[in-house]
Parts: sequence; C-alpha cells; structure tokens
Amino acid sequence: MVLSGLTLFVIALLIFALALVLLGVRTVAQGQEWTVERFGRYTRTLQPGLHLILPLVDRIGRKQSMMETVLDVPSQEVITRDNAMVTADGVVFFQVIDAAKASYEVNNLELAILNLTMTNTRTVMGSMDLDELLSQRDQINARLLGVVDEATSPWGVKVTRIEIRDIQPPRDLVDSMARQMKAERDRRASILEAEGQRQAAILRAEGAKQAAILQAEGRREAAFRDAEARERSAQAEAEATRLVSDAIAGGSVQAINYFVAQRYMDALTAVAAAPNQKVLFMPLEAANVIGAIGGIAEIAREAFPNRPPSSGTSSVPPQAPRPPATDAPRGPWNREEPNRSDAPTPPGS
Repeated sequence: MVLSGLTLFVIALLIFALALVLLGVRTVAQGQEWTVERFGRYTRTLQPGLHLILPLVDRIGRKQSMMETVLDVPSQEVITRDNAMVTADGVVFFQVIDAAKASYEVNNLELAILNLTMTNTRTVMGSMDLDELLSQRDQINARLLGVVDEATSPWGVKVTRIEIRDIQPPRDLVDSMARQMKAERDRRASILEAEGQRQAAILRAEGAKQAAILQAEGRREAAFRDAEARERSAQAEAEATRLVSDAIAGGSVQAINYFVAQRYMDALTAVAAAPNQKVLFMPLEAANVIGAIGGIAEIAREAFPNRPPSSGTSSVPPQAPRPPATDAPRGPWNREEPNRSDAPTPPGS
C-alpha cells in the first residue's frame, strides 16, 4: 500500500516531536547537580532525579559532583623560620556546596584548590621553627584549614579537612636530632637514678631512725622493768628484815639464827661458785658451820640475858666460863681461840 504525502508528513512530525521530548528529558544521578544554560546563560540547577528542559533552547552546562573529594598535595620543599629545609606533602578534603558558583566563579576548581593549598602550606610552615613543625601538626592543619576554607568560600566550596601527611627533614638534621634525643634521655635517666638513690637514702635514714627510737624505747622499758623488779625485791627484803627485826624484838632467838645462817650459807655458795682460783681457809665442815651458828646463838643470848631459852633453840652445849671481859668486844669474829688450827673451832666444841 502506497502512503500519501500527508501521511508521511504526519509520521515525520510525530518522530520529530518524540525526538524533542527525548532530548528534553534529563535524569540526574544521586550525588550530582547539573547546571542548565539557555542560549549560553545560566538559568537553573538540576537536582538528582528526572527533569525536562526545552530542547534546542536549554542545554546542560556543567556537571558538578556534590560528594566530598580528596586531592593529593604533592611534596614540596619548605624553609622553616630557623632556616631548616624540610619536605612536606598532604591531602585536602573538600565538598561543593553551590554547583553554580563552583561552575562559573572559578576555572578548573581542583587545580585552584591544589595551588592555594600548596602556597598556604609554605606560608604557615615557614613561620614556625623546626621543633614546632614536628610537634604541632594539629596546629598546622588547623591554620591551613582556616586560610584555605576562607579563600575557597566564594567558589561555593567547603574545605572540610587538610592533613599534613609527611614532613621529612634532611638526613644530617635527623641524625643530630637523634643524638639530641639520646642525650636528653640519658640526662633524664641520670636524674631519675639520682632521685632514686636520694629517696633510698632518705628511706634508709628513716628506717635507722625508727630502729634507734624503738631500741631506745626498748631499753627504757627494760630499765623501767629492772627498776621495778629491784624495787619489788628491795620491798620484799625490807619486809623480810622487818619481820626478822620484829621477831628479834619479840625475843625470838630462832629468827636471828635463821636469818644469819641463811646469809652465811649464801655467802659460802657465792664463794664456792666464783671462777677465780684461790685458797680459802673457811669452815666448810658441817660441824664447824653448826658451831658458827651456835656462836651466833650465843650472841643472841647475850643480847637477851633475862629470857629463858626457848624449846626451839639450837642444841649447843654450854660453854665453859669465860675470862673477864676486856675493852674490846668479843664474839665469834674476834674471840680468843687458844688451840687454833687450819679450820676454826666452833664455840662450845
């Protein structure tokens, strides 16, 4: 079947209209924004989604990515304030906020941001000493971020982060810094060792002081206990003496005999236990000891002439009449013994 000319014209017109519709339909992906230009002039910005534009009148101008972008800052040499040459590089993170400004306010946005970052890096790092440069990277990053973000704000760009990635001083300078660090560590170690020795000496002195105090307190307590023991012993001795004195005053001859005999036996025990080697002439036989006790009893009878001997007195035989008394007092320690031998003869023998 042969189509007429009118039919062909209608079909061509429909195809042309369909082509115009297809040319006017635009789909913007997520994370992007497109600018629309009408006869070369910016008119509007297309957000992510489906849009229609006028074919042959409007066209897509620039396609801007609205996602955060990373730029590598190449290595560059920087001279610090103290004339040290270092090599530094870093990274820049930025995000387009206004697609129209980013498209029409600056040409080649990434190159502009990169050059701006490099020049400001030299400015900021050149105003610092080497020690500050190596120890204060956070301060460098903050200063760079403030300067670059302020400069790129008219371009519709937000610089989010700037990080200095590496700072390399010269090799000889690194060696010098290593020696300096080693010397500083040695100095700190010496100080710590001296401080430890000082603390140890203080602690030892404190310990010796406490030990001396405790020893002094121990000696004081021991002296107090010894004095108390001697006091109690003296009190007991005084009490015993008082009782013996009371017994003697009451006319008891046995009391003085017991008291003197006990002292006599204690003296003999002490002499026998002495470590020195001596020749002693003492009445060591039991009979002589009994005779000495009898002499003591005789003294007691002389002290109490009017009292009859009690039943408990020692059974000592009566002595022969004595010669008249002389001026010197007589007793067992100085009476005359006509027949003296090596061992003294007890009275009444």
